[in-house]
Amino acid sequence: MKDVAAWYEGRTVLVTGGAGFMGKVLLEKMLRALPGLRRVYVLLRAKRGVAPARRLHDMLQLPVFEKLRAERPEALQKLEAVEGDLLADGLGLSAGDRARVQAEVSVVFHGAASLRLEAELKAAVQHNTLGTLRVLELCKGMPKLEALIHLSTAFCHCEEAVLEERVYPPLKDPHEVLRVVQFLDDEPLRAITPELLGKHPNCYTFSKRLAETLVDEEKERMPVVIVRPSIVSPSFKEPLPGWVDSLNGPIGLTVGAGKGVIRSMLCGTDYFAEVIPVDIVTNFMIVAAWDRAVNKKHVKETPVFNVSNGDVVKVTWGEVVERGRQLSYQYPFDYVVWYPDGNIRSSHLVHNLIVFFFQTIPAYLIDFLMLLFLQKTFMVRLQKRISVGMEVLQYFTMRQWIFNIEKFKATAESLCPKDREIFYSTNVEFDMEKYLLNLLLGARMYCMKEPLSTLPRARRHLKIMFVVHHLSKILFYGFMIYLLVQYIEPLRYSLDYTLTSLGKTPIFRNFITSSS
Repeated sequence: MKDVAAWYEGRTVLVTGGAGFMGKVLLEKMLRALPGLRRVYVLLRAKRGVAPARRLHDMLQLPVFEKLRAERPEALQKLEAVEGDLLADGLGLSAGDRARVQAEVSVVFHGAASLRLEAELKAAVQHNTLGTLRVLELCKGMPKLEALIHLSTAFCHCEEAVLEERVYPPLKDPHEVLRVVQFLDDEPLRAITPELLGKHPNCYTFSKRLAETLVDEEKERMPVVIVRPSIVSPSFKEPLPGWVDSLNGPIGLTVGAGKGVIRSMLCGTDYFAEVIPVDIVTNFMIVAAWDRAVNKKHVKETPVFNVSNGDVVKVTWGEVVERGRQLSYQYPFDYVVWYPDGNIRSSHLVHNLIVFFFQTIPAYLIDFLMLLFLQKTFMVRLQKRISVGMEVLQYFTMRQWIFNIEKFKATAESLCPKDREIFYSTNVEFDMEKYLLNLLLGARMYCMKEPLSTLPRARRHLKIMFVVHHLSKILFYGFMIYLLVQYIEPLRYSLDYTLTSLGKTPIFRNFITSSS
């Protein structure tokens, strides 16, 4: 049996979603760890007037490709942008590009998707379901195809108490849903969306579930594989520890909390954090293609892998938040809006009160001050966006998820020692403190563009915000007590009686006498 790198020698690969967070890490690792690759086609659309080839060139200048530029710069020549779009018929490919890709490609990684959890049904289905159908149609014309890796999500079967590594029966026919989305206008489509979603919390998970059914339908005609990662987090160690360039998921929360604009989040403190670093997911995607071609040539069922922490690394959301908060005081973001002492809560009432008093009201106050100084307002608009995002996320953070990962672990552990080292996934020594620090610094440097040289200034600013925060709390609670005493008679009489009784005690009289 050939090792993984040897199996990829001479092969041509097609990647969709290569410009995304996970796509960049996948491209970098393939080019660096698979020296025998012949070519990698990257499906890209023109964006804001920038052609695909130029987008690819600019992307290769990012820090994520720094290690590759230093170690194997010649490998970058193997990347080729192919102009196409998931939203276009036939993926928008020219006849020449379609013929070339179909003739040469033997491995396809389909990772392109819309990750907007708040997206409406039409947008989600067009990107995630119809886009997948178009990729499958392209792959049917690939005589050399040996593996099609479809990137799904571990949250696309929300009604399951335990998510097994298998394909589940469809709750809705994806072809029927596609017809409905195509022919109905927006308003009637919105009206029937709740009935279509059923137990799904949003259109994203629903559209990804439909896509899984489409992939499974091709299992007898194509070598398909479904990989379901849980919440994808910044890189564990490659290509850079903590590398991230997307504010989706936990990084958006990290930045919002670190900047002081998110004060509360609904989350189960004792629930396990089902997150997985991006480099572990992409390592396993490369392995899954090899495994499908070498070990699962004659399987009758679609191979499915749940890629998550499972029982490999168990850590609760409460532990993550507590340790992360302490690190954020040592390595603060630049120009925090407020002192970052937010927390997670399981009580809807307490959460809503905190949000109202410490997020909504301050947002209106800040915008009012901005108006006075003739500046552009932004805080109320930002808080509304945060509110929408948090409402969508709380479904996932207020439940304990259980993902079976036995097939994932068995496949990862079946590799030879050299490949287990190169394509690490379950054989990692996890230092949570170090990983959270890398995550925080990665969000700071790569997402917010705040170099480490600004840390001294950020720490000084944080000390000022600490004083302002606690003075504000004293004034706020003092004002609330004043209102209660002023307008609630029984409370006022009770306070008067307490102070009068206290004045009659020997200790209090002696204290007054000695003071005077």
